[in-house]
Amino acid sequence: MQKSRYPVVDQVVSAAPGLLRRLAGQSRRYRRLALALVLVAVATALLSWRALRGTEVVAVSPAVGTAVEIVYATGSVEPIRWAKVTSVIRDRIVEICDCEGKTVNKDDVLARLDDKEQSATLAELRAREEFAKRELERHAALVEKKVVSPQAHERVSMELRTIQALILVQMEKIADRTIVAPIDGIVLRRDGEVGEIAEAGQILFRIGVEKPLQVVAEVNEEDIPRVAVGQTVLFRTDAFPGRRIEGRVREITRIGDPVAKTYRIKVSLPDDTVLMPGMSVEANVITREKAGALLIPSEALQGTSVFVIRGSKVEKRRIEIGIRGARTAEVLVGLTVADRIAVVPAGGLIDGARVRIVDARESAP
Repeated sequence: MQKSRYPVVDQVVSAAPGLLRRLAGQSRRYRRLALALVLVAVATALLSWRALRGTEVVAVSPAVGTAVEIVYATGSVEPIRWAKVTSVIRDRIVEICDCEGKTVNKDDVLARLDDKEQSATLAELRAREEFAKRELERHAALVEKKVVSPQAHERVSMELRTIQALILVQMEKIADRTIVAPIDGIVLRRDGEVGEIAEAGQILFRIGVEKPLQVVAEVNEEDIPRVAVGQTVLFRTDAFPGRRIEGRVREITRIGDPVAKTYRIKVSLPDDTVLMPGMSVEANVITREKAGALLIPSEALQGTSVFVIRGSKVEKRRIEIGIRGARTAEVLVGLTVADRIAVVPAGGLIDGARVRIVDARESAP
């Protein structure tokens, strides 16, 4: 029989047939009991062997490098100078420009909503205005001849002014149905087609200047005191995995969002950035850097302690931590580059525990 990797288990298994033969003549109840005892013995032997063998750990040594403290944020890329063009009323789109990606000037017509009803009402009011003007002229002549009273003339004049006010209101309603460009720029995006209903507040166009770009990100309120204008920001996005993309904090909002408990920051991007408007990014704001620091992996920490490897056992040691980064932590006191420490496994470690050092690839799930 081929031996397993576990000598203790082999001994238990080799003894099992004799035990089973001795109990073979017994009742079924005793045979089941014998099998259960064998299984318990195997499990106990395996646990004892693992205890003697030690917990598997990955050993690492402190390294000298640059300690970096970061603040995490999420945001999106957008032009610094741009505008969202919305409809202020709800109505059907009857005309829309084919201008996505094209340059437009301020006040160029981008779309029109249905204004048939408003135009008809305006035409009616214009006719009433003309009639009221003629009536006012006629009454003015009659007042001079003292045929009508000044009060009657004033009533006609007031009616004319009322009609003219209604004309202005109607013209505003028609103007609301003509959507124009608020700034010079490029139509970055167009949403909507002829025949669709544009809702009030719906964004139909995004117009802006493609360069320069910025990232608008949200930072948790507990982290915002560490963020300052001018700090370097590193971005990560699925569109460019593994690529180093930088920016710089240029603006921090003065009032946070009390519901989301975040503050908005704006990060300027260089003109040659690979990021594009509309992309979502993860941002790491570098709030502090220190060169020549003694660094250890964050996963080797248990609070403010580490497990130093001494032969086949570990010794729990308290250390003083400086800058904490996403993956590493700075050690101020308690370790040297000559020490070897254990990366704490999922099950944890205790002071004085027996360990067995394995390669990092062996410990991977």
